[in-house]
Amino acid sequence: SSDLTTSPDLSGVKWKFKTNGKVISSAAVVDGTAYFGSTDRKLYAVDSSSGGLRWTFAAGAPVNSSPLVAGGLVYFGSEDGNFYAVDAASGKLAWNFQTGGERRFTAPGIHGIAPKTEMMPDPFDVFLSSPALANGTVYFGSGDHNVYALEARTGAVKWKFATGDVVHASPAVSGGIVYIGSWDRYLYALDAQAGKMIWRFQTGDDRVIYNQIGIASSAAVMNGVVYFGCRDGHFYAVDAKTGLQKWSHDNQMGWVIASPAVREGVVYFSTSDGTRFKALDAVSGRLVFSIANK
Repeated sequence: SSDLTTSPDLSGVKWKFKTNGKVISSAAVVDGTAYFGSTDRKLYAVDSSSGGLRWTFAAGAPVNSSPLVAGGLVYFGSEDGNFYAVDAASGKLAWNFQTGGERRFTAPGIHGIAPKTEMMPDPFDVFLSSPALANGTVYFGSGDHNVYALEARTGAVKWKFATGDVVHASPAVSGGIVYIGSWDRYLYALDAQAGKMIWRFQTGDDRVIYNQIGIASSAAVMNGVVYFGCRDGHFYAVDAKTGLQKWSHDNQMGWVIASPAVREGVVYFSTSDGTRFKALDAVSGRLVFSIANK
């Protein structure tokens, strides 16, 4: 609620749970259980009230995507190139789908590192695409450059769509369209049933040191507008039907790799380089506030 008096009392730590690696994955909390991945190669199910362990599932590599819980299954991706569906109650594998393999975005001399002609993986490409579910289909992006649509109960491929580079942004599904960004600089609008491209929107380019390029931010869709951030230092609002830009906000070279939230006519997001939390008018793009991380 916008009424601050209804906000929870964050007076102290209720519990904490330690894994054996960094927790980049965001937790999904469903029916008293918190599900999250860790770089220690495991997905965890923890009692959301006590922090007690319910079960773990061992993947073959770090689990840096955020899980989705639906229909008694937990869906998530791993750097081992597999997309998994496990039973939410027991952690037992229901099915897994092998993509063409995970990899980070690479570019020559990235971030100005010498030698400038050598292809290097981006050390800041730490996230994996997290799944979205609609009409019995689960959608996600992959380091193999593809966007996938799988049958949610079986893992059977419905379609895949090839972009020009790694896809680590998470999809948003709205009105029968999948909106997802790629490291190839484009935000794509894909038909959710057929996987055909409806339109694509090109963000900024940087062919000098390759640090101001690509979409890692996931999109938010509200009132016919797609909102997303980019490493080109801008935050965008794009018409959901046409792909035409409504407005953009200049973050003064600050990356936006976080995912936005929209509520009551305001869109909220954070920047990494600028370390700021911002709010913009969702219709005009006018700055409402900008708070520095002190």
